[in-house]
Amino acid sequence: MKNIYSLIILTSLLVACSGEKGQSIEELVASDNSEAIQKKKDELVNEQQALALQIKQLDEKLQNISPDRNVPLITTFNAKIEEFKHFLELQGSVETKQNIVLTPEVGGIITRVYVKEGQNVTKGQLLASIDDGGLSQQKAQLEVQADLAKTTFERQKRLWDQKIGSEIQYLQTKSQYEGLQKNIAQINQQLAKNNVRAPFSGVIDDVITEQGNVALPGQTQLMRLVNLKDMYIKTDVPESYITSITRGKKVEVLFPVLGKKLTSEVRQTGNFINPANRTFDVEIAVPNKDKTIKPNLTARLKINDYTNEKAILIPQSIISENAQGQQYIYVLTDKKQDKAIAKQVIIETGKTQGDDIEVLSGLEENAEVIREGARSVKEGQTVKIINKD
Repeated sequence: MKNIYSLIILTSLLVACSGEKGQSIEELVASDNSEAIQKKKDELVNEQQALALQIKQLDEKLQNISPDRNVPLITTFNAKIEEFKHFLELQGSVETKQNIVLTPEVGGIITRVYVKEGQNVTKGQLLASIDDGGLSQQKAQLEVQADLAKTTFERQKRLWDQKIGSEIQYLQTKSQYEGLQKNIAQINQQLAKNNVRAPFSGVIDDVITEQGNVALPGQTQLMRLVNLKDMYIKTDVPESYITSITRGKKVEVLFPVLGKKLTSEVRQTGNFINPANRTFDVEIAVPNKDKTIKPNLTARLKINDYTNEKAILIPQSIISENAQGQQYIYVLTDKKQDKAIAKQVIIETGKTQGDDIEVLSGLEENAEVIREGARSVKEGQTVKIINKD
């Protein structure tokens, strides 16, 4: 401010001097008269020194009658101990282990579909049948042969028990009967594959094929079966959190599409680090009593990976850094009414959450910290506190 006043007054004097003598500074410089130029310079220097002395006297007087004129105004807050929770924010997708598309084990024509879309089914319930290609007739023939073999075997066994007949005859009838029983059992197993049954209880979400179509084993999609009870969210977590994200950690879940929030916990963490992206899998259980949460739904997750029950938090905006890379803030000392001295304090910081940052060392509880004006004050400077109630 002093320099501005000096320049204004000096400019006015230069204009006045040039007018009085009829020669401007530009004309004097253009004359190349060194003696005249030096004389003019000496005059101006003397005038400048005289003005500087007068301005200094005015400043000293203003300081005496208005001491707060150059004192910076600041606001403060008291450092206090509180609980600090840090959250790792991720995005995940809803999945269920009971969400499958059923395909047949054998090929053939689909003879009947027993269910409709949206129908609730129980584990083991018959969903569809596939033509057995004549296996039923083969089974009927084998059963007739087995009945005869059984009767022959039982008679031969009674004779053998009475020591009548040869052992070889007894063993032959026994072998024939047991062989037919095994053949029937094998056909029963094969016929069971022609019946598509529900592997678990759930809802038929989609019937993909129709009665009369030809089904290929392991290829033709018959229907989708979903169970919405055992739902979970799967997400990838960076490997640096492998010690802090563990089973049982609390998780805040938001489903943006549904506008729904809930609290859950980590139910399982993976034991394998994916070398492609250096992450491990995490599963979060999802209660779904109203069945509004569907597979593949996007979820936003906030996992509580760190908690400090006795933390001191300050705004990140008040922190500065010196030439050595140290972080510092200003606190108040020698406080008298609304005046105090700014003191620089070196601090160490930890994790951040939103606009706040955790102070690990350097700041004591109840210390009065400068908030507004923190970046404009200097060490040892007098400040004025204008906190609003």
